Amino acid sequence: MTRIDRRALFTSGAAAALLAAAGGSVDAAPKAGGTLRLAVPREGGLLEQAARGAVYDSLTEIGPDGLLRGELATAWQSAPDARSWTFELRQGVAFHDGRVLSADDAAASLRLQGIAGAELQDATALGSHRLLVELAAPNPHLPYLLAAADQVIAPGGDLPAALGAVPGTGCYRVERVQEGRHFRASKVADHYKAGTAGWADAVEIIVIPDAKVRAEALREGYVDVAALPEPRGLLKRGEFLYHPSASDMALAARHNVGLPRRIGQRAPLDDGRIAERWWLA
Repeated sequence: MTRIDRRALFTSGAAAALLAAAGGSVDAAPKAGGTLRLAVPREGGLLEQAARGAVYDSLTEIGPDGLLRGELATAWQSAPDARSWTFELRQGVAFHDGRVLSADDAAASLRLQGIAGAELQDATALGSHRLLVELAAPNPHLPYLLAAADQVIAPGGDLPAALGAVPGTGCYRVERVQEGRHFRASKVADHYKAGTAGWADAVEIIVIPDAKVRAEALREGYVDVAALPEPRGLLKRGEFLYHPSASDMALAARHNVGLPRRIGQRAPLDDGRIAERWWLA
């Protein structure tokens, strides 16, 4: 294969922002700083999935250890019949435009988008940071369902029709978007997840339709992580990290990329949370 054509590769204009990654070993502890650059195919909606995970939060999330934990919700409990649920929301959380998160935002978001896997009857704010969720039928799995990538909380329930159209509460604030081609976001200062997620200073996601070109971009250091169906063109050409493995891979990364000890398996790109969970060593 000929060497990569930079103009053809980065037709979105992102080339100027993409710098070659330095080599190095991965430390066990996450490090802050740098720009994490991802290359994804056009099909499968991976750009949107990774961008959504960086910009928006849900009430709960499945951590990289596979365990359910609160995200915008800090605690929850259900009635004995598992039809009525009360969630306590995190206080002091702001959307990227400065508006403060309230239970009204969460209730409106749930009412407008529904809950996949459960029949929502109603969602109501019980004060500024307490949410009541009522189901038409018992469902003890509701907290897990609310961790799905599409169960985002938006201001006033104004769910985003396009990336960047509506502010979120995630670790990253949108800088620029070219739909289906390119996405860049910068880290939010003093975010509530500081010290536990959101390691990179910025995240850049580029759509590169051809898997061979994605592999070339990874080899040459134009990106740090690439979604690839196989390691062809990478093996014996330097040290790379493969997830889940070189024989059954979905992602390949340069050796200076830090990965969580466990990586989510429910969906591609670390359950869509790759932007906030991976780092540069």
